[in-house]
Amino acid sequence: MARLHKPFLEPLGLTFPQYLVMLELFSGSPVAVGELGTKLDMDTGTITPLLKRLEASGMVTRVRDPADERRVLVSLTDGAYLLRDRVWSITDQIKTACQLTEDGLADLRDTLNALARPASE
Repeated sequence: MARLHKPFLEPLGLTFPQYLVMLELFSGSPVAVGELGTKLDMDTGTITPLLKRLEASGMVTRVRDPADERRVLVSLTDGAYLLRDRVWSITDQIKTACQLTEDGLADLRDTLNALARPASE
């Protein structure tokens, strides 16, 4: 999947894992790093460096939660919101490139989720 997305993500300066983070944050932010990792099935050692790179590129901010300083909250920047439509359009580009219908895309997502489940259990 990462290779399939690469030509669409490179012009945006995103890797596939960064793309997944951006999609999750577009659905609602700020989000605590731990919650984001849980939603994306990434451990802290994986997601923290990824978020640092996104922060360095100006896509996200990371701040300590004033209510609980142990938590770090991740938010999208204005610059990230300027890319939102282009990021969201990648799914349609993938569907077109693979000649997938909505049902085909749903079947592919279900198959990939089923493949991932035994690995995480």
